[in-house]
This record gives sequence, structure tokens and C-alpha cells, in this order.
Amino acid sequence: MRVCFETQGGGANANEDWVAGTPTLAVVLDGLSTAGLSTGCRHGVPWYVAHLGGSLLTALADLDRPLAEGLADALERVAAMHPSCDLKDPGTPSATVAILRHKHGVLEHLVLADSPIVFDGPEGQTVISDLRVDDVLPDLRAEVESHQTHTPGHREALQRLVLAQRQVRNTSEGYWVAAANPEAAQHTLTGTTPLKDVRSAAVMSDGVSRLVTEYGTATWSDVFAMLQGGGPHKLIEAVRKVEATDPTGLRWPRYKSGDDATVAYCRW
Repeated sequence: MRVCFETQGGGANANEDWVAGTPTLAVVLDGLSTAGLSTGCRHGVPWYVAHLGGSLLTALADLDRPLAEGLADALERVAAMHPSCDLKDPGTPSATVAILRHKHGVLEHLVLADSPIVFDGPEGQTVISDLRVDDVLPDLRAEVESHQTHTPGHREALQRLVLAQRQVRNTSEGYWVAAANPEAAQHTLTGTTPLKDVRSAAVMSDGVSRLVTEYGTATWSDVFAMLQGGGPHKLIEAVRKVEATDPTGLRWPRYKSGDDATVAYCRW
């Protein structure tokens, strides 16, 4: 498997995405926004995703180890790295997870939250994404989207949403992400796809997938055409060009003018 990737921060703050690729593995993590609220952790989201990513590469180097088991092990390892932090704080650093692994003519996938994996094959594209978060707190989400970005009203509404999300995050009433509790690995979406049915694949954060899912300015066929012609850089550049036409979220209401954007492009 050949993997090329790129990640770009969405603004002045540190990039909270993380990506890596090996001959058998592609991993994308998207750290969840804290909206400026406390987390109980002195390290921060970039530290968390970097250590979780590194632990995943170690845990999944054994091709016979199930992806969910490897994720659970990585979550335990990272939790053990900062025991003095309040890991029971509902705002403890967390992330979405998207993993693609090539194993003996089969592609294994794991998705937790809204960082999708998209397969491009002879019959078209197949999208694997966990959108349970979209069913949670729709009224508060709508309130955020009623404000233009970079306004006090938007910032306050986003903080109310994040505080409410924290109360249902990693519970049966809400949605699941990677944080301090290894139980989250039991709630991932996993499966396999025969390699013969796939020409290429893209593992990405929602900062990239929104070009199709939210902005509607490209199709998945367009995405793979851009990846084939110019690689991940060209695809992220297309996202930024669209966002530049709507800097305050008037046309496409959103949490940030520009989100961190990451994509790993896999070919065989």
C-alpha cells in the first residue's frame, strides 16, 4: 500500500489533526474542539492526538490484532501517560478515529465519529462514516449555526453546545469518541472490503469531507480526481478556496471559518 498524506491547520491555533501512513496502515485523528473551555488536562489536544496516533501505530503493527482491540490498548497506554490529569473530566482531550489497514488482500477499516473513509472502486465510491453525533442536541447545533463565525454570539453558542456534548459524550444516550476510556473501542464501526473491489481510498478528517457533505461543491468522484491529479495538497487547497468565499459562515454555517484538514490517500 502506498500512502501519501497532508494535514493543514485551519487557523492561527495549533493543528489538532494527526495523520500517519505505513505500507499496511493509514490513520487519521481529528481532535475535538474545546471551545476555549477547561479540560482537566495540562497537555492539550495536540499532545493527545500525537500520543494516541503513535500508540496506535505500535498496537496495530501486529496484523493479526483486531483494530478495535488495538485502539483499546492505545487508549489505555495514553491514559497511563498522564495520570496526574483529571481523566474523568467530561472535557478530557478526545478525538475521532479513522483507520485503514491492508491485510492479505483485504482492507480492514475502523471509524469512530465523523472522520470518514471513502473507497473508490469500479462501481463508484463507498463512504464509511459514524454520524451519531449529528443526532445529538440538534437545537443547540442550530443555535450555533444561526450566528456568523467570529462573533460573540457564535462563540457563546458554541461553548454551550460543547458543554452539553460533554455530558452525553461516550454514553449510551450520546455518541462515542476516543478519550480516556478504552470502552469507546467497543462502539466503533468496523468491517472489511476485498482489495480487488478498490482502486484507491481516502482516509480524512471532516475538515476535508465537508467539501462534499456540507459545502456540496464537489462529488466523491471529483475528490478522487483531485487526489489522482494533485494529491492531498490539491484537495485541501480546493477546500480552502471554497471557504475563502464564505469567511463568516453566512452561506455554509459552521463551527469554524476553516477547520483543520487532513487526508491520507491510499493506492495499490
